[in-house]
Amino acid sequence: MKEFIPNELPLEIPISENIYKLLVTASRALSELRGIARTIPNRFILINALVLQEAKDSSEIENIITTHDELFLSQVNQSKMTKATKEVRDYGKALKIGFWLISKDKLFRNSHILAIQKKIERNNAGFRRQSGTMLKNPTTNEIKHIPPQHYEDIVRLMSNLERYINDDDMQDLDPLIKMAIIHYQFESIHPFYDGNGRSGRIINVLYLCIRDFWISLYST
Repeated sequence: MKEFIPNELPLEIPISENIYKLLVTASRALSELRGIARTIPNRFILINALVLQEAKDSSEIENIITTHDELFLSQVNQSKMTKATKEVRDYGKALKIGFWLISKDKLFRNSHILAIQKKIERNNAGFRRQSGTMLKNPTTNEIKHIPPQHYEDIVRLMSNLERYINDDDMQDLDPLIKMAIIHYQFESIHPFYDGNGRSGRIINVLYLCIRDFWISLYST
């Protein structure tokens, strides 16, 4: 299998009728969430619970398993924190850090993505500089994807992705569809040594925030 270098954005992608039907359903669900949030006297109780739930569910995709009881207990007694619980909590903290950064700058920059990954992985490795990264089937060890191997390609593609995220003139699409394209591009680039899946899912949430889908939920 050869190295896969994705094309720069925007991409011309045909949108089927079925996707538009799913788009309506997803948009309606988000609108209902925002409506419910406005009726809650202290929305931050809901926000903190949603952040923990998102952190727990997203981490489970990568076999980082913890329970709600362990997560809530770790907030009052850190001596009881397991390794998995700490990783899930770091995910939640990374999500909050990312939201604070995009709220402050009113843009979604690569520096924010790097800050998110740094919190998730507890290191400052940044974008990959060494070749050799490949994604394999954990059961069969079959190579499924070889992302860009050279640092210059990674930086170029991430710079293009940054422009695409922040420049709505680059492609006039519904934010939910554009979010899916952003996610595909980020995971195809696979810019980090580790933590790409969790970072990518945080980017999804924060992109909707910066496009004002969830911003009112987080506002005081």
